[in-house]
Amino acid sequence: MKRSESTEQMALIDWCNINVCIYPELSLIYHIPNEGKRSNYQGKKLKREGLKKGVPDLCLPVPRKNYHGLYIEMKYGNGRTSKEQREWINKLNEQGYKAVVCNGFEEAKETIEKYIKL
Repeated sequence: MKRSESTEQMALIDWCNINVCIYPELSLIYHIPNEGKRSNYQGKKLKREGLKKGVPDLCLPVPRKNYHGLYIEMKYGNGRTSKEQREWINKLNEQGYKAVVCNGFEEAKETIEKYIKL
């Protein structure tokens, strides 16, 4: 399988599932399915249900130090954040969350480990 943002995120979730015995908090990490092509009907329905453009890919709803939880926007290779993603990251940080962009599995894994150990 060719490496992509999706495969890097799958590797991260696999790592979380394997390491939940070391870091039980990892059982709470979840993906926010904001990406993908949808029909006009499905897109409108999801927006009415609360879907918002730019929300980060992953959330670990575990407080640490001065943070309410961790949000990660996954990127890989030359992937860049959109204007909406940057706005969400800034707003989440202003609200007391740690919200970051991680390029690939390794950076995301290190970010999670450092966050959990705060």
